[in-house]
Amino acid sequence: MLQLEIPGYQALGNLRSRGEFPPKWTKIDELEGVTNRFMERFRDERFEASKELGPGFFVPEMIDRMIRTEEAERMDDASADGRERLDAVRALDRMNHMTLAYEHQCDLLMPLIAGLARTERPVGILELAAGSGGLAFALCERARQAGIEVRVTASDIVPEMVSEGNRIAGERELPVHFRRLNAFDFEGIEPGSVDLVVISQSLHHFSPGQLALMIAQSELHGASAFVGIDGYRSLLLFGGVPLVAALQGIAAFTHDGLTSARKFFSQIELDIIAAIATRRQAHRVTCSWPLTMLHVPLKLPTAI
Repeated sequence: MLQLEIPGYQALGNLRSRGEFPPKWTKIDELEGVTNRFMERFRDERFEASKELGPGFFVPEMIDRMIRTEEAERMDDASADGRERLDAVRALDRMNHMTLAYEHQCDLLMPLIAGLARTERPVGILELAAGSGGLAFALCERARQAGIEVRVTASDIVPEMVSEGNRIAGERELPVHFRRLNAFDFEGIEPGSVDLVVISQSLHHFSPGQLALMIAQSELHGASAFVGIDGYRSLLLFGGVPLVAALQGIAAFTHDGLTSARKFFSQIELDIIAAIATRRQAHRVTCSWPLTMLHVPLKLPTAI
């Protein structure tokens, strides 16, 4: 219901016919603002398209507008104690293990990793907003079982996450290195050292413009692909995510679960963000319930 596909594609078609899509940008420092402004323009145009299509489309549009929020989650509060933020990520890890979410995400990512495997060096994976490494560790274990050598750089902005992740990686002897990283500029990442950039369960923590920056920086640094995984925007997850989060018995985590479900991007919104960031339509946005996956190939085949 909250995907709003028909009015969304009608709105996008209207904007394309007027020459407003895709919006132009030349320097990467323009990309964030260009993307954010266009997304606001798109949502306004979708509102008008929904009104024209009638009540069956306008009511879901109004529900979407009531649900959507720009409120930050508590785990994103930079003023919060780092240990409290780490506790929230640990709760998320427990929830993911309980729901087999990491297994599901590995199922989605392993075919891509296998396709990038080479004999001369490990597959270089950069995970953005990795928390304390739940997915990074699960991917390393799955790759080991498949006989694929990987080298994972797991990044986060919170020092406590980085310390915890490196401690666990050392104990488990896994090829994961944690470091602090600004996900919008990739400072310190050697161009060509990363094959796959991944961000999972965190897309909704960022603005459309910030996601576009991540995709563009992945391309600038020579990655073969960018993959973003997050919850599927729907009324079912709007109720289900906070319900499952409540099982952890942590009020702040339950609150964050509700906030997350209100902020998930729709598939067409992710489609738009990738198109603006890459200036082309080579990406795919798919649903693997209850997840949405954005796959952006960054090295396209050369025509013969």
